[in-house]
Amino acid sequence: MYKKMKLADTVRIAPELLGDDVNNAVKVALINKLEGQIDKKVGAIVAIIDVEEVGDGHIIAGDGAVYYESVFDALVFKPELQEIIEGSVVEIVEFGAFIGIGPMDGLIHVSQITDEYISYDSKNARLVTKESNRSLSEGDIVRARIVAVSINEQEPRDSKIGLTMRQPSLGKIEWIEEDQRMKDKAEA
Repeated sequence: MYKKMKLADTVRIAPELLGDDVNNAVKVALINKLEGQIDKKVGAIVAIIDVEEVGDGHIIAGDGAVYYESVFDALVFKPELQEIIEGSVVEIVEFGAFIGIGPMDGLIHVSQITDEYISYDSKNARLVTKESNRSLSEGDIVRARIVAVSINEQEPRDSKIGLTMRQPSLGKIEWIEEDQRMKDKAEA
């Protein structure tokens, strides 16, 4: 889920930037320091929106820079358990599909795609169901539920988000629409 958060941090302003506007220098320093970082409590910092406060500067002996405490607004992405997400399939592998959900990817294991047996079609890089012959390929849009979140701050690429599509109204968008049309037709 995307959130706008008010955060605080201390940033180092290098000596060559000291003649510029302090607010701009602090914003640039915050962008360079924090954008793209992942924190277990906050989530992934996507963007620094605005600097609200800049405190008094502090100088440390032997360092020509000035350190400013700042309060700022940031756009963050933090996946929440049981959250419903929509994303695009970015990669198909033998054991499942990786789904792009904001700045992170989640994995839908083959056992969590559908109740049907699924086989991997390596020639066409897709997953195919046995009974209904439905397929999942790169670029497909899916709706899934987050069932596991493990954030690794030191190695963000090792963070894991587990997804499932084995519930009503979840799955590839075309499958959901097709199921709804069949349900409407049966009720008519």
